[in-house]
This record gives sequence, C-alpha cells and structure tokens, in this order.
Amino acid sequence: MPTVLKIRSLRFFFYSNDHEPIHIHVESRDSTAKFNLKPIQVVKSNGFNSKELKEITKLIEINIELLIDSWHEYFGNT
Repeated sequence: MPTVLKIRSLRFFFYSNDHEPIHIHVESRDSTAKFNLKPIQVVKSNGFNSKELKEITKLIEINIELLIDSWHEYFGNT
C-alpha cells in the first residue's frame, strides 16, 4: 500500500493491485474513502461526513498533479 501523501490525520494511498480508473484511497482513524481523480469524485465513503469529504476533495484538487504522477510512476503510464 504505497502512501502518496499524508496531511494531518489523512493518509492518501493506493493498493499495489489497484486498477483504472485512476483513483486514490484516503483513510483517517476509522474512516475510509475512495476518490476517482479524473474527474475528481467520491466513489465510496465509510465514516467521513459530508464536510470532511468536501475538505478531502479540496486537498485532492490542490495535490492532483502529485497524485496522478504518483499513480503513473507506480503503475506505469496507463
């Protein structure tokens, strides 16, 4: 599970066997979520409230280039 980014209590990562579409997993304590990156949208969430999901979406927007580049670096330019 390569960790791409840590911000406060949030860990942004992907699983080594992940597949397209390009996405990122986010976890914090007992909460988890999955976001597609192109376009940015919540795929699923367990434990995060709507305010937290909006904050995570904003963090993804700010770091989108890093997240997509990390995906391509790890999985190849697919």
